[in-house]
Amino acid sequence: MSLKRPAKDQPENFEFNSSSLEAAKNIVSKYPKGKQQSAVMALLYIAQRQNNNWIPLAAMKYIAKFLDMPYIKVYEVATFYTMYNLSPVGNFFVQVCTTTPCMIRGANKLVEACKEKISENECELSNDKSCSWMEVECLGACVNAPMMQINDDYYEDLDKEKTLKILDKILKGETPKPGSYRGRVNNEPENNRKTLMDLKNA
Repeated sequence: MSLKRPAKDQPENFEFNSSSLEAAKNIVSKYPKGKQQSAVMALLYIAQRQNNNWIPLAAMKYIAKFLDMPYIKVYEVATFYTMYNLSPVGNFFVQVCTTTPCMIRGANKLVEACKEKISENECELSNDKSCSWMEVECLGACVNAPMMQINDDYYEDLDKEKTLKILDKILKGETPKPGSYRGRVNNEPENNRKTLMDLKNA
């Protein structure tokens, strides 16, 4: 897994747009007076969503002022947690799970597909700057391994061929259908469920 570092090219300014500002104020209002700094993780996420999936240093400074806390503390949080992207990742950010269950089921083939279609190295933008990929730890969908996450959606029960087709779509600017690529519903057994047959969407 590649080490994330802040991008060399940084915007000079950042501020929440109207919808982000409303969401941030709503979150901060849920904390007791004097404890607003506890909202830092949520506000970093809002900034990332607003700024095309990555957090510039200017956003960290803005959040520090917004929460009346030292900038270094915001920086420490943003650089500690892997879900925060510190450099541009493109419109489509592909995260391939390579923890044990996924690796046993062939996650290395998904990595091969990403190297062939997106870029040879992790956290490196594709030629058209539209997407990037990286290996990550467990995403919590072990029963549907191997799998990957693209932005907020899970793509499960994959192999190299299916992954290549998914990547072809995002490189065209299309959003592939998320979920199982073996036709399973949620986490049901591969040969269809044998219990709770009278319940819909069980």
